Amino acid sequence: MPILAGFIVPHPPLIVSEVRRGEEKKVQETIDSYREVARQIAKLRPDTVIISSPHAEFHRDCFHISSGEKASGNFADFGAPQVSFEESYDTKLFDSIQGIAKNYGIPIVSGGERSAVLDHGTMVPLYFIEKKYRDFKLLRLGLSWLPLKTHFTFGQIIKRAVEKSGINAVFVASGDLSHKLRPYGPYGFAQEGPVYDNQLISVCQRGALSELVSFDEQLCANAAECGHRSFVIMSGALDSKVKAKVYSHEDITGVGYGVCSFYPQADEDPYVSLARKTIEHFVTTGQAIPVPEDTPGELINNRAGVFVSIHKNGELRGCIGTILPTQDNIAKEIISNAISASSRDPRFDPITPDELEYLEINVDVLSEPELIDSADKLDVKRYGVIVSSGIKKGLLLPDLEGVDSVEDQIRIAMAKGGIRQGEPITLHRFEVIRHR
Repeated sequence: MPILAGFIVPHPPLIVSEVRRGEEKKVQETIDSYREVARQIAKLRPDTVIISSPHAEFHRDCFHISSGEKASGNFADFGAPQVSFEESYDTKLFDSIQGIAKNYGIPIVSGGERSAVLDHGTMVPLYFIEKKYRDFKLLRLGLSWLPLKTHFTFGQIIKRAVEKSGINAVFVASGDLSHKLRPYGPYGFAQEGPVYDNQLISVCQRGALSELVSFDEQLCANAAECGHRSFVIMSGALDSKVKAKVYSHEDITGVGYGVCSFYPQADEDPYVSLARKTIEHFVTTGQAIPVPEDTPGELINNRAGVFVSIHKNGELRGCIGTILPTQDNIAKEIISNAISASSRDPRFDPITPDELEYLEINVDVLSEPELIDSADKLDVKRYGVIVSSGIKKGLLLPDLEGVDSVEDQIRIAMAKGGIRQGEPITLHRFEVIRHR
């Protein structure tokens, strides 16, 4: 099995309520986001939780994976010894990673730790996760001073080991962002601090995780971030197109805390992908996107009527289309109708940014309508219908849930067009290629 999801989380002990006893509320948004991540991990029910931590064993020229059967730790150093952890390590996954790493020439070490107890970069994520879910083994990774590309390769090795092992796993990349965001913060202010945080959050919002490898390492150093290498390992472990969400980004303490999720996605149908990109861009910016450069030729070189249908939680949320082409090509037709379906369907309020992650999108490409002289030439599963009466016109797509007969299909299409029973009608049929 591939890695089910990746998460970026911070690790300040101050968000552990037993440590700060109420003071943690000043970063409540981070805490609420952490709880949502824990809820998602519980829903995924992984066999193994992989945590990369800047405060685990750190080496200059190799990666450290904590070994042994078990490990323990507590927050005694932060005034809360009652918050303790007893974890079982995934020894089989550990062995698999070591074997694969040898073939890549990536140096892995284990044992010989300066301290075998769990570090706070590992325990803070565990604190939230274990309030929701405990039935997992742990794999704890350290970072190194090796190049960012090597950290990405290390992540790819972990991905292959997880797939080879046949387990379900999630990857939790523990790390704070810049430590130099505010003059009053514990590390002061540096102009690179906000630059790093903004660049990192932009990457996460766009799901462009491959860009993490190309960050300027001097920028990272001047910003005094601690999590970037952790994030790069995670990006290699996912190594795919992802559905990304940033839950929160706070810098109230002078240190950046980001909480994000990344779910691997199979390549989306290019028709649906274009509609989705259009909707996301329009809803967040109010602007139409240009036709992307990587759009397949079939969308550029052909013209057709197109319907874009949007559902949320199984319920229709918007549907607008064109019977005949109105744009230069199918790509522009999709962009135009996706904007209309998300903002101009008179039956619904415009879609808002907080709905975007829940949308299901279909794109129907219509054949040229064919005039028919009888309803007998319709097939409710194969053909859509256009019912016309003078200037009034109603359309219904084929193969819709709850539309089981030609009579129902014609009746609904007439109602959509404002055509009353008894008015003379003309019928056209059409076929669609449905993309979902």
